[in-house]
Order: sequence, then C-alpha cells, then structure tokens
Amino acid sequence: MIQRERLKELNNKPLQEGSYILYWMQAAQRAEWNHALEYAIQKANELQKPLLVLFSLTDRFPEANARHYLFLLEGLQETQRKLAQREIRMVVYLGDPVENVAQFSQKATFLVTDRGYLRIQREWREKVAQQVNCPFWQVETEVIVPVEVVSPHEEYGAYTIRPKLKKQLNRYLIPLREETVRIPSLSFPAFPHELDLSAPEKILEYLGIDKNIALLPHLGGTDRAKAKLKEFIAHHLSRYPTSRNDPSQDTLSAMSPYLHFGQISPLFITQEIIGAPVPEEVKETYLEELIVRRELSMNFVFYNPHYDSFQGLPSWAQDTLRKHRRDSRKYHYHLEDFENARTHDVLWNAAQKELVKTGKIHGYVRMYWGKKVLEWSNDPEEAFHTLLYLNNKYALDGRDPNSFAGIAWCFGKHDRAFGERPIFGKVRYMGKGNVRKKSIERAYVERIERM
Repeated sequence: MIQRERLKELNNKPLQEGSYILYWMQAAQRAEWNHALEYAIQKANELQKPLLVLFSLTDRFPEANARHYLFLLEGLQETQRKLAQREIRMVVYLGDPVENVAQFSQKATFLVTDRGYLRIQREWREKVAQQVNCPFWQVETEVIVPVEVVSPHEEYGAYTIRPKLKKQLNRYLIPLREETVRIPSLSFPAFPHELDLSAPEKILEYLGIDKNIALLPHLGGTDRAKAKLKEFIAHHLSRYPTSRNDPSQDTLSAMSPYLHFGQISPLFITQEIIGAPVPEEVKETYLEELIVRRELSMNFVFYNPHYDSFQGLPSWAQDTLRKHRRDSRKYHYHLEDFENARTHDVLWNAAQKELVKTGKIHGYVRMYWGKKVLEWSNDPEEAFHTLLYLNNKYALDGRDPNSFAGIAWCFGKHDRAFGERPIFGKVRYMGKGNVRKKSIERAYVERIERM
C-alpha cells in the first residue's frame, strides 16, 4: 500500500505524449520495498506505457569520494540486474542530474522520483520541476512516517518526536506489495553514453573525485545488506540492549551505510525486526534507533537550513560553547593530528583507525570520539568543522541526516543543558563510560589493530 501522504506533486503539468514513464531514481537505490518504484509501475500500467528507470551519476556530490562511489556503484549494479529480472530497463548516466532528467523527460509521459532531505537533493528536485513539461511526482520511501506528517516544524529532541511517531506508526507499518509490470521495457535500445556497470572500479578511474582514500570493495548492494541483517537478527539481536554499548563486541546491525544509499528499506528492516523471535523490549530498543532517532535526524535536516554548520545548533548550546571557547585545554590537536590518529588517547586513536579502515565507528565509541574532538580543539567551531570533515570523508554513511544529527548532538543538539563545566559549558560531557573497564578498552583496541 502506498499511502496518499507519501505522494507530492512537484509541478502542475498535464500529461504529455511520450514513449515511457520515467522514474528518476536517486535516494532509493533499490529494486524492492521501494514506494517510488512501485508507484511508477502503477502509473506505467495505468497509462499503458513501459517504465524506464534513470539514475544520474554526478561526480560533484559534495564531499563524496572514491570510497563512497564504489559502494554506490556496487549497489547500482545489483539494482540494474534486479530491475531487469522485473523486465524494467535501468539506465545510468554520468552528468548533472537536473540536465539528465530534463533530457530524458522530453520523451516521458509522467515523471516520478523518490525523496531526499539534504539541501542538494531538494534543490535538484526543485530545478527539475521548473524544467520538465510532464507531471512530476515525488514519493517518500526513505522513512517509515512521512516527515511532514510527523511534525510541521523542527523537533527539540527524541522525547518530543517519539509520541508523534508512535501515534502514526500503525498507518505506515504496512508491507509494500510488489506490482507486476505489464509492458516490459528491456527491449529499449542502448542510449548514447550510458554507463556500463559491469566493472564499477573502472568507472571510478574517469570520475573527477578524490581517489586518495582506501577503497572498501564488495560491500555495497541490497543482497549484502539483507545478509548482514539476517546475521544480526540470528546472532546478535537478542543481546542488543546489553551488547550495543560494548565496543569490544562487533554486534551492531551495520545497516546505516545501506540506509544512507537507499540500498535497503527502513520499512523492510522494521518488518524483519518485528517478526524476529525475541522479546518485545528487545525489538523496541532497536526500533528506537531505527525509527525515532533516525527520523528525528530527517526532521532536523528538513527543517533546519543550517544542519551542517555550527549555526544549526540550539541557541543555548552556541551561547555556552562560545562563553567557554577560550578555556584552557590540557590537550590541543590540529586536523592532521586527528586524521592520522595522533593523540595521547589510545581509545580515541582506535576509533579513528576504525573509521579509516572500515568506514564506520562503533556507535558508543563514536559519541566519545566526537566529544573529545570538541574538548581538544582550539574552539567549538573548529571542532565542528573537524568532525564533519573526518566523518564525511571516511564514513560510508557520511553526508547523511543521521551523521549530521550525530555530529550536532556532540555540541548539544537534541539534548538538554547540564551542569556547567570548562570547555563544554552546559553541553553534555562524556568520558569513557562503559569503556572504563580496561578489559573492554583493550579488547576493542586490539580488535581494531588486527584489522
């Protein structure tokens, strides 16, 4: 079922004579559990046209590098193959998304896209809406509850958005039925300049992107995401409430990169968790992260135009951090020290090495990692810039609403004021916490060093 609230008309144009229905795939890079795809198939069947799927690959996405592009291309390779199994032609073009979509829309009867929340994704859709002459509809599929249904404004924290989400969940926790394609599009001829996805690493060679970073091959794609989820449910979910804050155990679901690239549906993950043979309180703990915390981050980047800067923080946090900006610091490091894991703190260095080596940091240590950059930087604005740079460069889920919200949390976003202290002011301080146990810290550091 595709709820009406997931649909939004982006222009007011009549149907035009065309050769196909066009689905501009961007945020939801998958061939299953994709409301935008299923809606596009519905329109194709209704209008008796074949469906063409277009993905426009730009090498100018802010801060994206070869590590991110390889993960993305591996996912697109699989998506193209799975769409072909459903008799749907998928074309991948290199270039400016607005120009490519406008070009392909010249022969489209109807245009569908999915929804992105970041500034650049929204700008693309606004520009396309101004240029195309066919109807242009957006379908929201990257959240459980549509962001504007949850709240008409930016929420203060999890405790304010949680009841609003729970009030709406039953209406949106409905499995998505897969539509049958009535008019296949596989017979479409090759388009000039379309990319051959058979060798993703070769495509990287001619993209104008940063290639000075270690690649992490054979990770991207829906099948790998589902395999990781299946393993997590079978072996780790039952212990999630107690093990998730223990970095010596690698027992987290690792879904965030796949969610970031739209290679797995949050609705699919939710359905799998709900159906798992574990106590309800265990499911609730995981779904708190997947639904409440994740969709709080969507709310943040959608309603806060400064989500990626110090100015996006609550005024109380900005004021208290600026008040303490000149406080004495026992340790002070520059960006290159942080990037190369050259601090006095073995635990922090291990976290940074995990990020560089694997594209992620264990969730609990990640909070410590962020708070310490604030504590050891020259001022809070420099710390904010450092964390964004490191996270967006190395993390596979960098440049994501969850990432922007996570960085901002280290500076007081979605949190309350605490007792005042040096450097942090009223922003929450964080020490090693559970990692104070030397055995846990040692096990985590040793695990990272073995990688």
